[in-house]
Amino acid sequence: MQALLRVFRGLAGDRFFLILLAALLVLAGASPTPIAAYPSLVDGGTLAALTGLLLLTKGLELSGVLQRLGLRLVRAMPSERAIALSLVLAAAVLSMVLTNDVALFVVVPLTLGVCRLTSLPSTRLIVFEALAVNAGSALTPIGNPQNLFLWQLAKVSFGEFMGHQAPLVAALLVGLAALTWVAFGRREVHLTPAPETPLDGRLLGLSACLYAPFLVAADFGHASWAVAVLLVLFLVGHRRVVLDLDWGLLLVFALMFIDLRLLAQLPAVKDAMAGLDLQQPLNLYLVSIGASQLISNVPAAIALSEYTADWRVLAYGVNVGGFGFMVGSLANLIALRMSGDARAWRLFHAYAVPALLLSAVLGAAGLHFMGCL
Repeated sequence: MQALLRVFRGLAGDRFFLILLAALLVLAGASPTPIAAYPSLVDGGTLAALTGLLLLTKGLELSGVLQRLGLRLVRAMPSERAIALSLVLAAAVLSMVLTNDVALFVVVPLTLGVCRLTSLPSTRLIVFEALAVNAGSALTPIGNPQNLFLWQLAKVSFGEFMGHQAPLVAALLVGLAALTWVAFGRREVHLTPAPETPLDGRLLGLSACLYAPFLVAADFGHASWAVAVLLVLFLVGHRRVVLDLDWGLLLVFALMFIDLRLLAQLPAVKDAMAGLDLQQPLNLYLVSIGASQLISNVPAAIALSEYTADWRVLAYGVNVGGFGFMVGSLANLIALRMSGDARAWRLFHAYAVPALLLSAVLGAAGLHFMGCL
């Protein structure tokens, strides 16, 4: 009961949740979709996968291993800038092979542990990590859901897809590294005295050993069964993992799925999409960026693929569209929610909107150089 009250108190002060709730009330009056059908608008597989990843990451966090790793990182790095660059680039690299969401689930708890030991600004660092996973995950077909979808649609080789994305990702990562260098100073790291974190070996072993099987199960479309197994295991042996989970984040995700899909089903939206000349590469590029800002880049990729076969331009557009407003990518929401700072969305937009403008220019230049625009 206390956990449930904590979730409701958190949602009552969550501005993004309240915006989504208000949008739902408006869309419910404008959409022809009956309210009884709203649960079907939620992507159950995605929500189940998110729940499982949250459980496993919470298990690692409560085991104490992330705090110990953070302490080792702090002791090995000479300055705040070095720590920030290490974490930001680690997030980018991990996102290339573990997907952007999973990379955040690994790096953000580690970052929070590091920031508790030092004077590093945790919110700013997590914002940069959100930008990093959006940039890094754009490289590979398995880096994010929109790439996986477009790769399957295009029927090209893994290497060909990476080769096409590489110029954009290289430019984005260079720019991100330069911005991180400027945003974090050369101050020496001073450790905050803290007691040694006890290590729960059983919880660490369970969480670490279940990571790979869960990812494989989710990849084969069995996330719902896999998360049910996780819930049983943690409830039996480590109930605090389930009780401390951010259940409010899952509710926010479910509400966002409903809002975005109701919006996409509006006749006015469908008519507007049909009226766009998406056979023109520049139009497709700009529309894919704009659509990502409204309905997130994964739904944008799926929706726009109905109107074009040009995966090259579409891949650049929806990956660039992950920057800008936080709805552009689900990874943005995950990062901001995990930061635990209600004001994080303001700082995020202060960096992400200029990043969107710069990325859009870089993406257009890359496509033009390759003869796609």
